[in-house]
Amino acid sequence: ANMNNIRTKTLIKDADIVVVRFGPKYRQWNAAFDAGYAAALGKSIITLHPPEISHMLKEVNASASAVCQDANQVVDTLAYVISGDLPEPRDGGDWLPIADRLGAGNPNP
Repeated sequence: ANMNNIRTKTLIKDADIVVVRFGPKYRQWNAAFDAGYAAALGKSIITLHPPEISHMLKEVNASASAVCQDANQVVDTLAYVISGDLPEPRDGGDWLPIADRLGAGNPNP
């Protein structure tokens, strides 16, 4: 466990972006500690977890640059960061800008 801790700390120190995955198979306290360590080092953080645990991770998510619900979102985020390629909208051809969805006269378009 101690050797793995050294390895994890070294990898986080050397990383430009740290992806932290939370879920039922992953020990939350280890992942939360790693996210906190990355935040303390000023690293950009992407969290990955199912939506049902968002509330318990609100402080971790607040320090993240991006919050993703599936691995494809992480890939899309990294593709955008590295090359500027925006992913296809998840609602496909039915995509509408938020101002159009909320309608004219909305005070917060």
